[in-house]
Amino acid sequence: MPDVGEGLTEAEILKWYVQPGDTVTDGQVVCEVETAKAAVELPCPFDGVVHELRFPEGTTVDVGEVIISVNVGGDEPAAAPEAPAATPQAPAAEAAPAPVAAPAAEAEAEPQGRQPVLVGYGVAASSTKRRPRKQATATGAAPAALAAVQSELNGNAPAPAAPAPQARPLAKPPVRKLAKDLGVDLATVTPSGPDGIITRDDVHQAAAPAQAQAAQAPAPAPARPEAPAAPQAPSTAAAPSAGTAAAPAPEPLAAGVRETRVPIKGVRKATAAAMVGSAFTAPHVTEFVTVDVTRTMRLVEELKGDKDMAGLRVNPLLLIAKALLVAIRRNPDVNASWDEAAQEIVLKHYVNLGIAAATPRGLIVPNIKDAHAKTLPELARALGELVATAREGRTTPAAMQGGTVTITNVGVFGVDTGTPILNPGESAILAVGAIKLQPWVHKGKVKPRHVTTLALSFDHRLVDGELGSKVLADIAAVLEQPKRLITWA
Repeated sequence: MPDVGEGLTEAEILKWYVQPGDTVTDGQVVCEVETAKAAVELPCPFDGVVHELRFPEGTTVDVGEVIISVNVGGDEPAAAPEAPAATPQAPAAEAAPAPVAAPAAEAEAEPQGRQPVLVGYGVAASSTKRRPRKQATATGAAPAALAAVQSELNGNAPAPAAPAPQARPLAKPPVRKLAKDLGVDLATVTPSGPDGIITRDDVHQAAAPAQAQAAQAPAPAPARPEAPAAPQAPSTAAAPSAGTAAAPAPEPLAAGVRETRVPIKGVRKATAAAMVGSAFTAPHVTEFVTVDVTRTMRLVEELKGDKDMAGLRVNPLLLIAKALLVAIRRNPDVNASWDEAAQEIVLKHYVNLGIAAATPRGLIVPNIKDAHAKTLPELARALGELVATAREGRTTPAAMQGGTVTITNVGVFGVDTGTPILNPGESAILAVGAIKLQPWVHKGKVKPRHVTTLALSFDHRLVDGELGSKVLADIAAVLEQPKRLITWA
């Protein structure tokens, strides 16, 4: 189990992608693990055959424990062809270890002392490069030919030659996960990325024809009375993102079961510890304001048609984030942290804007680095990438470190407002409620207007009532009159 940094000492094995006897190559993803920060796919640093999986799925393993052993061929006995054939199938069975012989020769060519490198951590002792894929295909054919010759020498009919293994398509782990979720074989995808790397767009394009064909195909005749309900399942499962779809479906409860115990681990365990520490360390104060955001909603619609925002996701959260950044610029003392050990207040001259995201594995808060320096299109692009990555469960630990203030959008659940708990180490968190049409006094008359309630929680050691009130009032003022994004910038 590799050390993925950030002080993490353990990780849970979520899923094995290989089994004993499977052939693996250097860089191939063999399992997915969940740390207290995020889910991470681990690649194998060797070429060879999987010998043993030391821990089953669902096991929490300490960093440094051996979780998988791979036979790279060096320890395999070379006497397999000389063993007597006890049954007609014996020669083929004895020839099975032969495929590891080719990687063994290459392993000997590597300098001694090469250290395994997982997930980009650690240092390799040499600059050895992965061998060309054409050569890998050619060497893979030799064991099959050897097995056929051995079979003839033992008096058996030659077994059909196994096809030479194909070159493994080049794709990053998130792209492989996407292809798996969409049922796309990467070997059939035409890459468009640099150096022949398959991109997310390539996978989506490959999946589109298959999905269209599946939609046009007639439904199969039901095999039993319950079968007609089955075609409705894909429409429900297709709505969540890739990360949501990866979550296992709950098993039906047995009759009479009144309680279920769920182990507290991974992201949920870390979140619980952080929230308890924050709630009982930082004295929280929460203030509220209800504001007419009708003009902001109109601006959102105008920006959707702006050519400078083409291809970007424009929503109220984007302008709310920009309003918060403007308020911080006008009240910079709110952007700080409390150093208990040094008994100092640390003023931050940058804003790493956290966005609370609900994922299948629990609540996480990745942040946009240096959000204060981004233009509106740059902020929109960063928000879109942050949300997409979080939904897929691929947020890295580094993306969740160093936040200064946070936004939590409880309005997407139809909630009016809340009293959010500070993310540890941060000074303030803004909760955004649902935006609804409500009767509102506008220019002396009661009219239907888009209204929302904002709640700002802040650390009262750092932020007094006056400063917190000014920040919240500035956010509300920008959302009520979005032209202040220009006049106050």
